[in-house]
Amino acid sequence: MPIKIGSVLSCAPEAVIVVVDNLQTFENNKLGLQVGRFLKIAQGNHDFTIAVIRNIKGSNTIGLDGNTIWNFQIECQAIGSLLDDKTFDRGSLLLPVPTEHAFIAEKDTLDKIFSADSDHDFPLGKLSMNKTIDLMINGNRFFSKHIAVVGSTGSGKSCTVASVLHDVVGIAQHKNKNKGKQNNSHVVIFDIHDEYAAAFTLEKEESFTLSRLDIDSLQLPYWLMNSEELESMFIESNEANSHNQVSQFKHAVILNKEKHNPGIPDVTYDTPVYFSIKEVYYFIENLNREVIGRLPEEDKPKLADGQLVTDRNIYFDRIHDFVANSSAAATKATNGPFNGEFNRFVSRLEAKLADKRLRFLLNAKKPDGQPHVTADFEALMKQFIGYLDKANVTIVDLSGVPFEVLSITVSLISRLIFDFCFHYSKLQHAQGKLNDIPVMLVCEEAHNYVPRDNHAAYRASRKSIERIAKEGRKYGLSLMVVSQRPSEVSETIFAQCNNFMSLRLTNDADQAYVRRLFPDNANSITEILPNLAPGECVVVGDAVLLPAVIKMPLPVPEPHSQSVKVHKEWKEQWRDVAFAQVIERWRK
Repeated sequence: MPIKIGSVLSCAPEAVIVVVDNLQTFENNKLGLQVGRFLKIAQGNHDFTIAVIRNIKGSNTIGLDGNTIWNFQIECQAIGSLLDDKTFDRGSLLLPVPTEHAFIAEKDTLDKIFSADSDHDFPLGKLSMNKTIDLMINGNRFFSKHIAVVGSTGSGKSCTVASVLHDVVGIAQHKNKNKGKQNNSHVVIFDIHDEYAAAFTLEKEESFTLSRLDIDSLQLPYWLMNSEELESMFIESNEANSHNQVSQFKHAVILNKEKHNPGIPDVTYDTPVYFSIKEVYYFIENLNREVIGRLPEEDKPKLADGQLVTDRNIYFDRIHDFVANSSAAATKATNGPFNGEFNRFVSRLEAKLADKRLRFLLNAKKPDGQPHVTADFEALMKQFIGYLDKANVTIVDLSGVPFEVLSITVSLISRLIFDFCFHYSKLQHAQGKLNDIPVMLVCEEAHNYVPRDNHAAYRASRKSIERIAKEGRKYGLSLMVVSQRPSEVSETIFAQCNNFMSLRLTNDADQAYVRRLFPDNANSITEILPNLAPGECVVVGDAVLLPAVIKMPLPVPEPHSQSVKVHKEWKEQWRDVAFAQVIERWRK
């Protein structure tokens, strides 16, 4: 039988006040009367209102007999109804009237609220207030809608993300639960600090395949870029003649794509087919040197040997010498329309092509040393969603990617995955089906490449990830956005998240921001954010029957995100370091 602890004194949508007028009752039930625990309030029939305790205050007076008389008021927030004392419904919010009896929500009631059913079938963690109960969430609503995971440094974000993904792909205690069979999960992680490879690396006999793409193994040829990404990489938008640079670069790229792909009709600036960036550089440099012959019947670019250029396609072959500018009647020639206009543009192209750090983009080669061509598009696409080696998890290690191309790298990979999901979904829709290979993109440390401010350096990545946030769900592509500074991440992305996992947040701005993102009936639970223990988090959203504080299990194996135990290391004896090895890696 539930234990009666008092009666309703007043009720409003934001607060229900329950009064406990007996000190003995309060003392006997202190364990169940704590902030964050649940009360069950009668409705006068077989239904109950479920409310979460927000705060408790007591007052005392001295009676006529000289004894202290205590009075306790418990402020709660109604979060749903237990219909017919059997099924919990978060959408049905019946408020109790004064004098109705209030009870402590006993284990049987908690089981009904948090129990697994055909929908709520994914265990997320243990309830902090009752470690014997798993919080069961709706797996479909959780993974098919976007998820936000936020928390200060050291609060356990990486372990929380790894723990959730371990359940998805079947890893537990260094074992592969799907050994001999493989589920159809597809997870791509943007890993900015190279933390997650350790969490998904098992012994060889467990036969779990992890696809890890780093600066050396990532194959990302520049010709996969669309117009915006190419221009963001090669053109400075604040230069006076940037419009001319854009128009001639576009013209050169389209001509070169047509030259190298004669069998593909209607090639556009955005078609993902091979072109030679070196040949485009030659083309731009020739335009920059071009001189037009002005003798009778000429009016065409004129090379140093007197040859007239009738087809500018020859500019792709090499850098040509042109006749000198002249006003003499016998050798009349004037500068071409772009002569001298592209000096800066050409030197920038030259510098980018010579930069060895960008070789994974501008000089990507196959194992046989040949550059990737249009026919390799399928293999290039397969690497991102694990189809090259049948891997459920693909980690894109961004730790070695130069800062100036981080945004373009993230933009390019996320856009390719989006485009693949879009076109595959359209093929499925034509057959009356939905996308049956949904993908989840995990954006670790998202504030690094999808910041709130509209900085030009991050425009490409921000645009691609925002597009996924707004449209990806329709095509089977969902996001998990992970950040320690939620107030610095693009608002568009968080506005599209339907499920939130918030670990400890100590920064006032971040707490206030997360409070605004949470639904109204979960606002009270955000008061606990600065006091959560590592690994504890507040879970709110479509997939969860009601907001809850849970303790996430530690993933085994763990990601490499643990803090260095500084004091312990400092107490050890002096250690020597192999400086040569550090410097060798540094130079590489």
